[in-house]
Amino acid sequence: MAIDIHWITDDADLAQHCVAWRRLPFVALDTEFMRVDTFYPIAGLLQVSEGERAYLIDPLQIGDWSPFAELLQDPAVVKVLHACSEDLEVFLRLTGSLPAPLFDTQLAAGYLNLGFSMGYSRLVQAVLAIELPKGETRSDWLQRPLSATQVSYAAEDVLHLAEVYAALKAQLSAQKYAWVLEDGAELVSNQGRESDPDEAWREAKLAWKLSRQQLAVLKALCAWREREARVRNQPRNRIIREHSLWPLARTQPDNLVSLARIEDMHPKTVRQDGEFILKLIQQAAATPAADWPEPLPEPLPLEASALLKKLRAIGQREAERLNIAPELMLRKKTLEALLKSGYPKGPYQLPDALRGWRRELMGQALLDCLAAAGDTP
Repeated sequence: MAIDIHWITDDADLAQHCVAWRRLPFVALDTEFMRVDTFYPIAGLLQVSEGERAYLIDPLQIGDWSPFAELLQDPAVVKVLHACSEDLEVFLRLTGSLPAPLFDTQLAAGYLNLGFSMGYSRLVQAVLAIELPKGETRSDWLQRPLSATQVSYAAEDVLHLAEVYAALKAQLSAQKYAWVLEDGAELVSNQGRESDPDEAWREAKLAWKLSRQQLAVLKALCAWREREARVRNQPRNRIIREHSLWPLARTQPDNLVSLARIEDMHPKTVRQDGEFILKLIQQAAATPAADWPEPLPEPLPLEASALLKKLRAIGQREAERLNIAPELMLRKKTLEALLKSGYPKGPYQLPDALRGWRRELMGQALLDCLAAAGDTP
């Protein structure tokens, strides 16, 4: 198909188009970026469509992103994206802003029970009966000039995204449409909160197995790894590999030979940062006991799986009633947090992660289920 493509390669042209886009009810957005050896994504192309043509913005030639940031923040214009977590990172990095309101077509497909976590090509096939070309997702988007195939791929993607939005919106009830936007707002909120490096240790594998003193070491290592990844703009595993963190905190090596023997420890890490890591471990190990982190709760025991299944069934019943993909209803992490709040005998508290319409619709039912389970001899 022949696509009307308009290139935007200077600040004035971008500003002019942003004024026009802000008069529209929605714009479809997409990004192409590189993230092979960096912590942060590097934008190679931004795409915009209102459903009639594709606008391709060359970020390598734009200096003033403020008009685009204003578009992203304009509450009167719905921003349409698909599976957008990494796109949000690109926007935040480029413009300092995030899109709101946000309509994620992957979420919308779930609310229509078309499928959960549908890939974009599959969704376009299901909704528009169009087969998208493949093969450009991993190409070099920082090269100039871009190939004709790359340009066609990028333009077609965003143009069809606008068409998918129109088709899905027509099928969504007002309530489900509001829920898609509510979930979109949560995605934006989560992306807008930069994670605290001092809390990174809580996500480390097997951290619950460590003593409080060992957790003090783990906390120091994870915080340093997170900060260095950002400063050096390198993937976290280039600083210290994930699988090395737990044995480092547990064994606390005090020389380079012992450090090099740690599981999955890269030789380059030992050469480049070995002495500093040893000093960091030594200092963290000497932290006063009063400052040690509290131990993390153990994973739920196997016998809790039956109760977890009962809780999940509440979401599945509601999903069936509402004709929504069941995976959208209650996340496993949310249910586990609920169980951990009072297992095995209660009382239980709804976790902060259960919010919005899900809390209103299923919160009391979940607590009633747990109370009934506690009454059962």
